[in-house]
Amino acid sequence: MKSSIVISLLFLSNLFYAQKVKFKINQTKDSTVFLVRYQGSGMYYADTAEMKNGVAEFNLSNQFPKVPSGVLALLLPGKKYFDFIYNNNEKEIFIETNDPDFVQQMLVKKSDENKIFNDYVKHITSQRSKANEISKQREKFAKTDPAYKKLSEEIDLISKGVVEYQNNLVKSNPDKLVAKIVKMSMDIQIPESPKDANGKVIDSLFGYKYYRDHYFDNIDLLDDRLLNTPMFHNKLDEYFSKKMLIQQPDTIVKYAYIFCDKLNQTSEIFKYCVTHVTSTYEKSNIIGMDKVFVRMGQRYYCAKNSEGKNIAYWMAEDKLETLCDKVEVNKNLIQGVVPPNVILRDTTDVNWKGFYDIKADYTIVYFWDPDCGHCKTSTPKLQKLYSEKLKARNVEVFAVAKATGEEFGKWKKFIKEKNLTFINVGLTENLYKAAQQDARQFIPKYTTIQSLNYQETYDIFSTPRVFLLDKDKKLIAKQLSISQLEDYLDHLQGYKGAKIIEEDKKEEEKH
Repeated sequence: MKSSIVISLLFLSNLFYAQKVKFKINQTKDSTVFLVRYQGSGMYYADTAEMKNGVAEFNLSNQFPKVPSGVLALLLPGKKYFDFIYNNNEKEIFIETNDPDFVQQMLVKKSDENKIFNDYVKHITSQRSKANEISKQREKFAKTDPAYKKLSEEIDLISKGVVEYQNNLVKSNPDKLVAKIVKMSMDIQIPESPKDANGKVIDSLFGYKYYRDHYFDNIDLLDDRLLNTPMFHNKLDEYFSKKMLIQQPDTIVKYAYIFCDKLNQTSEIFKYCVTHVTSTYEKSNIIGMDKVFVRMGQRYYCAKNSEGKNIAYWMAEDKLETLCDKVEVNKNLIQGVVPPNVILRDTTDVNWKGFYDIKADYTIVYFWDPDCGHCKTSTPKLQKLYSEKLKARNVEVFAVAKATGEEFGKWKKFIKEKNLTFINVGLTENLYKAAQQDARQFIPKYTTIQSLNYQETYDIFSTPRVFLLDKDKKLIAKQLSISQLEDYLDHLQGYKGAKIIEEDKKEEEKH
């Protein structure tokens, strides 16, 4: 019994062993230095130490929250820094080097991970330098010159040597973090394209498709430590960039699902990837990309897992509810979807009109407010564009305005003064008051609850707002300025080089 207690105490002493990270930087002054950790695209503070006589020491065993394994950097005054591998399974790290040539002068005294890493970095640096020198020599020759071919073969030989070095490092150190980091940096090797019986390539896009489908093969997506490196975010960004995927919402959604679905839903990598993709396309200015935000929200935030729990385990309930409310509103306002009809009264305050009844190649649904300063500028521009160009092309405008209280008179006056000849409807004062008393007298006989609450239905938090629909009333684009709307319709309708009606683009797009 006594011996088992001793064994347990020894185990615990190893478990809580003081994690020491020590540096000796020669030829540097006494100063305050910092440990910095990587996560995603950012660098974050981890710890502080005083460097005296070139020595700085960090004790990370008492850190809370615990500094995660990954790549850290030692940051010195003057924004000078160098990276090293931090694996909290190692009890001690001791690195000595000289300022300012940190990497080439580095001597790793303790830490197997960093001995391998430093040798690797030095090797890659030397091989890159050789290849660059040969490349400069090659520039002196024409591509048809035998010397050019010979130098190209030398560069290829260096590249193959680097790949062989990387493969050997990974194979020889299967349990080390450095091996996974090196492997993550390696390019996918694409096999030769399949050919038919006559030797002709079957699929000219084979190489691209293979690279796309195997892009993450060299990354252990089950190891959260790789998130804490500068490479992971760059890899993720490149995958969803135009270098890899067509920047079209349905394409992005398809490959986001394929990628995120294979991740462990309880992992930090899953959390980061889902959050990054969702946030990126929520903020995107590319037409239609809000569809990615909505689809990601529906699949990973507003759905439950097999146990009935929130998939987005990292989200507080109130924030998750807010996000899902936004997803719910915007699911009907994304590219390719028919948005809810708006049926309201025109300026007679008697006749009901809805845009589903419009027969046109394109319909512009335009939300505005007679008290809105920007609306007072853009609405006449829309009228000019409509009368001089769009009407003749079978493009109709359905304008929806706030017309309650004093706005009703202002609305009618503005329409008359600016000669707005397109369809104008609004939530009038009479309709608003009557609906407040009993909306059932209008619903569903004349209108819909979505129409009476059009500001919530269409997420109108500011005006003006433009929604462009095709002949089937499917949403094509939104949040366009009048000049952008003109350009977009000229492109859609095949009027390249058409006379520009709205020329003052820069001024308008400042709003």
